[in-house]
Amino acid sequence: MGCWNKLCGLKAGIGAGIAVAILGIILIPVGNNIIRETVTKESVIEPGTTAWDNWVSADAPVYRQFWLFDVQNPQDVVENGSKPKLVEKGPYTYKTRYLPKENITANPEDYTISFLLPAGAIFEPSMSVGSEEDSVTSLNLAVAVRHSPLSHVTLSLNNVSLFQRRTVREILWGYKDPILKGTLGLFFPYNGTYDGPYSVFTGKDDISKVSIIDSWKVSFWNNTYCDMINGTDGSSFSPFLDKKKPLYFFSPDISRSVSAEYERSLDLKGIEVYRFKLPTLTLASPAVNPDNQCFCTDYVVTKNCTLAGVLDISSSRGQPVYISLPHFLHGSPYLVEDVEGLGPSEEHHVTFLDVEPTTGFSLRFAKRLQVNMMYGPSKIITVLKKVKDYTILPIVWLNETASLDDETADRFKKELLSRVDMLETVQFTLIGLGSAALVLCTVAHCLVSRNNKLV
Repeated sequence: MGCWNKLCGLKAGIGAGIAVAILGIILIPVGNNIIRETVTKESVIEPGTTAWDNWVSADAPVYRQFWLFDVQNPQDVVENGSKPKLVEKGPYTYKTRYLPKENITANPEDYTISFLLPAGAIFEPSMSVGSEEDSVTSLNLAVAVRHSPLSHVTLSLNNVSLFQRRTVREILWGYKDPILKGTLGLFFPYNGTYDGPYSVFTGKDDISKVSIIDSWKVSFWNNTYCDMINGTDGSSFSPFLDKKKPLYFFSPDISRSVSAEYERSLDLKGIEVYRFKLPTLTLASPAVNPDNQCFCTDYVVTKNCTLAGVLDISSSRGQPVYISLPHFLHGSPYLVEDVEGLGPSEEHHVTFLDVEPTTGFSLRFAKRLQVNMMYGPSKIITVLKKVKDYTILPIVWLNETASLDDETADRFKKELLSRVDMLETVQFTLIGLGSAALVLCTVAHCLVSRNNKLV
């Protein structure tokens, strides 16, 4: 009788193990739905959500590091048409994006929200190699502007140097030019200005559209395809990322949309993130990437649109500015060969985003761009008469970067990811306990049954 009681107990244990394991399995879709609903709710851009708190303010410090190119042989370039010899000086670091969004206006009829993004830059001496007053020999911006096909300046530049010595502050943020009688600077005007207006989707009606830009001031390319705004601003994406699909984001610095592709998974302060990088085709020549055809606006400088690695944004900046990756990474070989002192590096010069896959939040990024200007042969401008060919000259490259700090990482894990981890722990614990009980009770049942037969 005792053996039969044992068998009954073991059968009950087997049943309980099956029930617990089934419960754990049932909780997988239930738990996944709970996780999805929680993350979806917190990802909508509206007051009271995690996304709203991160979106409105600028808690994580964003820094722009600048490396300026110092021309070592300016006289030799002018008199003999020699290649410019460049030495990189930097970084000179500024804190940016520290101001919260302004003029935030909800548009419930189409589930969008509009705003202005104020611009500001504060010099950070502790993160810089020197002072803003350090001087650099660089291209005379007045000559570049006068030489540009966009120029309407009629002043003579016969007594003006091709290169000039200016401070870091002047080159970046502006100085009064005695020839053009105006202010010139690579990023002038900046402080006190606004980017936008922007209009982005809140994700309230469709979470897959959250943070996607609906509109941004005006178009520049005069082409429907090139003027399309695809994706977000890069700070966040829709939740539950699929690593097989590229991320799209719009960059106002280059007035165009780009994509990023998954490279690998990383651990960032105990949080798994997906690293997405710009593909090599981003700035490829139209011959390689036909989608870039409408970005080719100057057939002379681009050698009939065969030039790779450079984007002419003169029309949007009003100056002959050409954007590339630092040191002409992924660009046509002759861009590097036309000057001396460059060394393209995938590690140091590529743009990347580290995105948390469940929420779609960018927790670390590095946007790396190079600002170049062009000079070339001229029968009118004296200092350009001995120049042999058009040269796209690097002026400065920048690394705009940010990463969540320890406090934010802990809060992120506690408020959001801990819920996900808890549900997953409950699911797998139940499955594990149920499976273990099932196996143990089944084995014991077999042994008891065999012993009963022997007796």
